[in-house]
Amino acid sequence: MQTDATTLNSALQEFFVTSLQEMYWSEVNMRNTLATMTEEATTVKLKKAFEVHVEQTERHAKILEEVFTLLGIPPQAEPCVGLQGLFDEGWQVIDESAKGSAQRDVALIIAAQKVEHYEIATYGSLMTLANTLGHKEIVQLLEPILKEEKETDAILSSIAKSGINTEASKEPVPQL
Repeated sequence: MQTDATTLNSALQEFFVTSLQEMYWSEVNMRNTLATMTEEATTVKLKKAFEVHVEQTERHAKILEEVFTLLGIPPQAEPCVGLQGLFDEGWQVIDESAKGSAQRDVALIIAAQKVEHYEIATYGSLMTLANTLGHKEIVQLLEPILKEEKETDAILSSIAKSGINTEASKEPVPQL
C-alpha cells in the first residue's frame, strides 16, 4: 500500500503514532527497571541476560527515535498503562521474594517474560500497521526489535529450564 494524504491523516495513523510513543516510553523506562533486576538477580546467567537486554533496550529507543524522524515528528514518550502495570509487578516480585533465592530469579524471569510478551505482541502489531499505512522503512526498522524481543524471551525460558525452577522448588517457605 502506498502512503497518501488520506492515510497519513487517518485515525489509524494517529493510533499508530500513539502506540509508538507508548513503546518509546517503555524502552526509555525499562532501562532503570532492568538495572534493578540485574542487581536483584542471583545467578550469573540471569544477570548477564538482563545486562544484554539493557543494551538492546537502549538500541530499541534509538531505533524508535529514527522511526519518529521518518514520520516527521519529534520523539515523544507517552505513558503506557499496560506496561506500567507489568513494571509495577516486577517491583512487587522483588519485594515479595527473598534476596539471593532461586525463587526470586524465577519471579524475575516471569516478570521479565510478561514484558517481553507484551512487547512482542505490540511490535508485531506495529509492523502490521506500518505495512498497512505504507511505511515500509518503518517495518524494516522495527523488524530487528521484534527479533531481539523474541530472542530475549527464549533466553529467559532457557535460563528458567536450566535448573533455576527446580532449585526454587526445593527452597523452603521463608519464615516471617
